[in-house]
Amino acid sequence: MSIQEKGNISIHTENIFPIIKKFLYSDNEIFLRELVSNAVDAVQKIKRLAALGQYQGELGSPLVEVSLDEEKKTITISDNGLGMTADEIKKYINQVAFSGASEFVEKFKDAKDANEIIGKFGLGFYSAFMVADLVEIQTLSYQEGAEPARWVCDGSTEFEITEGARSTRGTDIILHINKDAEEFLSKYKLEEILDKYGKFLPVPIKFGTKTTTEPDGEDEEGKPKTRQIEVDNIINTTNPIWTKAPTELKDEDYLDFYKQLYPFSEDPLFWIHLNVDYPFNLTGVLYFPKLKNDFEMQRNKIKLFSRQVFITDEVKDIVPEFLMLLHGVIDSPDIPLNVSRSFLQADSNVKKINSYITKKVADKLQELFNKDRKSFEEKWTDIGLFVKYGIISEEKFNDKAKDFALLTNTAGENFTLNEYHEKVKDLQTDKNGSVVYLYTTDAAKQDSFIQSAGKKGYDVLVMDSPIDNHFINHLEQKLEKTVLKRVDSSVVDQLIEKDEQNEHVLTEEQTEKAKQVFEKAISKPGYQVEVVALHPDEMPVTVTMDEFMRRMKDMAKMGGGMGFYGQMPDNYKVAINGNHKLIGRILAAGSEEEQNKLAKQAVDLALLSQGMLSGSDLTAFVSRSVELI
Repeated sequence: MSIQEKGNISIHTENIFPIIKKFLYSDNEIFLRELVSNAVDAVQKIKRLAALGQYQGELGSPLVEVSLDEEKKTITISDNGLGMTADEIKKYINQVAFSGASEFVEKFKDAKDANEIIGKFGLGFYSAFMVADLVEIQTLSYQEGAEPARWVCDGSTEFEITEGARSTRGTDIILHINKDAEEFLSKYKLEEILDKYGKFLPVPIKFGTKTTTEPDGEDEEGKPKTRQIEVDNIINTTNPIWTKAPTELKDEDYLDFYKQLYPFSEDPLFWIHLNVDYPFNLTGVLYFPKLKNDFEMQRNKIKLFSRQVFITDEVKDIVPEFLMLLHGVIDSPDIPLNVSRSFLQADSNVKKINSYITKKVADKLQELFNKDRKSFEEKWTDIGLFVKYGIISEEKFNDKAKDFALLTNTAGENFTLNEYHEKVKDLQTDKNGSVVYLYTTDAAKQDSFIQSAGKKGYDVLVMDSPIDNHFINHLEQKLEKTVLKRVDSSVVDQLIEKDEQNEHVLTEEQTEKAKQVFEKAISKPGYQVEVVALHPDEMPVTVTMDEFMRRMKDMAKMGGGMGFYGQMPDNYKVAINGNHKLIGRILAAGSEEEQNKLAKQAVDLALLSQGMLSGSDLTAFVSRSVELI
């Protein structure tokens, strides 16, 4: 009996194709992912039926093949899976997908799993019309006595079913590519898309052949010979490491896989293998890369899969914000995907997955810290940025991380938060009972201030990562009666104010006079002069910016919603050490001109030590120095 049927697909609303193009798919290269995924499903289903004893025929080697005919302008996706009968074509291809666009979208909303529809040739199949103006199906069902069937449709609501030409079990989808999509008639373009979406599909995907060399005996001198042969070009690894049990894997396997994902990256520091089947399904491997204070470069490096089909590397709903710095793979059939599989929806499962991953990462870090603290400390430069980010942005992570987060001082020693408090509390508590942590953002630039603090026995932390500004604020909120001050935000005696005061050697009159001389010598707006009594060994003049003001300006630079501080002019404090002999010398100078010159020189030296002297001011300073020598 020959099959022949023409018909109209019944639709209650306007043509569904424009809706498919605009609404369902945001990106037309997805057609290949959908059609290849469907082909893989069909192959896996026949394997399942054979395993259940419901199919007794010859299975053959599972394979999906993509082929390109540039002359005919066609792309064909073939599989040796289930195949379809003419009735199944009518049911799955015509009715499911065309039961009206609005109904169709409704239907999808309640599906628990994208594959419920995609796997039945319903939805993904129609992405073909994004790139083809004629689509043909040639198929032969696995069912005994089935006849081959052919379906053809030109993207209107008309279709035709006739007898097919396929003689083996499975399906060919033949796309006649339209004018707008001719970019896909390129071997390189197709290979690139297959590599992106199909790199880890569970069934071998063949795309043409490739030339490879194999050993071919030895020549007369006994040297090995090789010959070139054509072999199938299989583009995927069907059993990626996240589908295996951690006990089956060695470190090299994890490192090789990392290189496969990120060919040009340095080796990661360590990794976490995820494997959960309750209360949701999730597998994957997350790697800690070497971060090197490089914050933005690292994002979008986690790839999300659903049953080994690549979905997206926009994972921000599934992975907590701070874990976006990790690299690797997450695979979960439980993550709800909308029709285009491109945008994740907020969903309770996603929230559970999010918490689970946070907990796994914190546990892994705690375990590394407990097991080998020395090695953990060596990696801290890289892990630190990431841990601090987590502490700031995720309360649950903060609760766990406070036990292994480290503070590093200028001597390169590391302390947990509790250890550091114990270390400095006796010496660095001010007269109001607050413990003051001193820190530097640039140890080389702020060296003179660090040395001054060192003379008092004070410790100075290094806080030079891009996130430390926020981390410092976080510590002040979380630690009891603790403030953090940058070591160059004031003279050392004012950083940690004690009850005992240094005696002034200047009289009140001399103090006032010194203030006037320096105010006149500076003659710039935004500089506030005060005379203070410091140790005679301290610098004669110190220029500092107030801690609060500088912090706000730094945040404004990072775009932290402090914009108005960014607009404010810079203000500096100029501390004149009345106990330094140079101040006495300036006051004793014969003429006002001489006083002015020495005061200018002392202020410029202070600015120079902070890298704040440049342009014509620097030139004037150099000439004056030559003159004074």
